[in-house]
Amino acid sequence: MVNKPSKADKKIAYDAKLCQLLDDYSQILIAAADNVGSTQLQNIRRGLRGDSVVLMGKNTMMKRSVRIHSEKTGNKTFLNLLPLLQGNVGLIFTKGDLKEVSEEVAKYKVGAPARVGLVAPIDVVVPPGNTGLDPSQTSFFQVLNIPTKINKGTVEIITPVELIKKGEKVGSSEAALLAKLGIRPFSYGLVVLSVYDNGSVFSPGVLDLTEDDLIGKFATGVTMVASLSLAVA
Repeated sequence: MVNKPSKADKKIAYDAKLCQLLDDYSQILIAAADNVGSTQLQNIRRGLRGDSVVLMGKNTMMKRSVRIHSEKTGNKTFLNLLPLLQGNVGLIFTKGDLKEVSEEVAKYKVGAPARVGLVAPIDVVVPPGNTGLDPSQTSFFQVLNIPTKINKGTVEIITPVELIKKGEKVGSSEAALLAKLGIRPFSYGLVVLSVYDNGSVFSPGVLDLTEDDLIGKFATGVTMVASLSLAVA
């Protein structure tokens, strides 16, 4: 009979794994993992196979491992990761091109229904058109002030309706209606929040900057410095 590893053993193994990854990789994407399921994570791992490793875990364990490794190695730049380990996040260690890896991760989004009590990450708009529902279902639409008409024995929505606003909680009526219409308005996946590169931390938006963008920003900076010099003079 094989003994299951204890909590202490699991912590030691996790510490060893994270510390080894910190040694092997200098680039890390910190990604939000809210509502991401295990099957979805497996698909992401398969998609990134080769030069990237996805590591999940509790923030407390991650922070502990980072601190331990920083002390052991004397590398203080690892501590720049600590403020980024907030909420439900995962770490994507990579030796690949950061922009390409970030784009690959973004491909693995899964549609999800609007569940009661969920905070909407986007505005939800119900489009006009035939719903396929019979006239006995009109009460659902009336409760939510959605204008309808009966067309060929089915309920038709006349105009687009903003059913839920971003940041609002999904109510039971909204959830029931979206389910009846077969609308899965939300999509979830790993969302890159921050980039760690050799101790430097920056926004993932920087990965989208082109050479022309950088030249433009540099030229703007030079012009501002020149203007300030003239003003001082």
